[in-house]
Amino acid sequence: MRAALVLAAALAVACLSTPVSAQKSYGPGVSDTEIKIGNTMPYSGPASPLGITGRVISAYFDEVNEKGGVNGRKLNLLSLDDAFSPPKTMEAARRLVEGDGVAFIFATMGTAPSSAIAKYLNSNKVPQIFLISSASKWNDPANMPWSMALPWAPNYTSEAAIDVAYARAKNPNARFAVLYQNDDAGKEYFRGVKEALGADADKALAMASSFEVTDPTVDSQVLTLANTKADVFMIYSVTPRACAQAIRKAHEVGWQPTRFLASGCANKATVMVPAGLDAGKGVLSLGSLKPFVEQPKDDPSMTAYIDFMKKRLPNADINNVAGLYGYTVAEALVVLLKQCKDNLTRENIMAQAANLKNVPLSLLMPGITLNTTPQDFRPIKDGYMLQFDGNDWIVASELLRGT
Repeated sequence: MRAALVLAAALAVACLSTPVSAQKSYGPGVSDTEIKIGNTMPYSGPASPLGITGRVISAYFDEVNEKGGVNGRKLNLLSLDDAFSPPKTMEAARRLVEGDGVAFIFATMGTAPSSAIAKYLNSNKVPQIFLISSASKWNDPANMPWSMALPWAPNYTSEAAIDVAYARAKNPNARFAVLYQNDDAGKEYFRGVKEALGADADKALAMASSFEVTDPTVDSQVLTLANTKADVFMIYSVTPRACAQAIRKAHEVGWQPTRFLASGCANKATVMVPAGLDAGKGVLSLGSLKPFVEQPKDDPSMTAYIDFMKKRLPNADINNVAGLYGYTVAEALVVLLKQCKDNLTRENIMAQAANLKNVPLSLLMPGITLNTTPQDFRPIKDGYMLQFDGNDWIVASELLRGT
């Protein structure tokens, strides 16, 4: 009898000491078999060429699901068209959270659409995971603890600083002209340029001109900037159309400055081809993802991506690097969800996103991994300068460290 009592007591203690992490814990949108994921994308409107990002994410999840999902759970992506219109993004987010009951919102495209829903999601403690924007505002865990971006390159301020430093290393006395989109992202990039120019900003900045994302062309702004005969032309836009127009018009009028293109526009299919391959030759852009090449040599990761695209999205333009980004951000989410194990509450999903340690992704360039802490929500801080050689983007620098 005494032995039996001792054994019973021991078993009771063992049960009480079972780690909480070994137990399943779910939040909204999660079950033993499924994780509901909300997303908005510009499948229509001025930024519709970026909609391929959403289609690639969906295809990537399909492949993951065919292999058993993540820890046995299928990824159910609910992706709605917001036409890159902030009011539509807000409408879609409410539908996804309150109607569809998603676990979190993932990879919303752009600064303005993501900003439109950030307060709503943070107020309701819904994770806004790996939104697609390089704005520095997303590194604000104190005020927006439920929002984290995963950009294509370092944030806009860092990108501008790296661009300016790179230009000045070639020409210390360079004068700069800046074309930027008139929204929070564009203004941040322009502010980053001025901060990087420092005390010489008044002298070194020849002119800056803004445009609206809905403007049919940026030709008049480029002509005005060309008249300054500045040595450096810096182009910031999230819409491929404006980037292509800026490159083409500068080439047409014979203005030949050193040109820097915003990282989100370093896209052969949607920018360089419409601009004209000859017109784009020599353009520079900062990036953290491997530049796409159709016939990679000794790069199994790029080969795997190309095979994936041919199999899953055979009608998509494989040169559109917005697809390459979609593949990468989807891969990052799968890593995060695996890290969560069976604790898939909204709180733990966000906590794990804030504790990424040297996470490698197949299409990040050498030396770049994802790293976050509860105090620093910037997964990517560094990049390489890329240059368009008239056919492909090629690596033109060593690893450049952001701040």
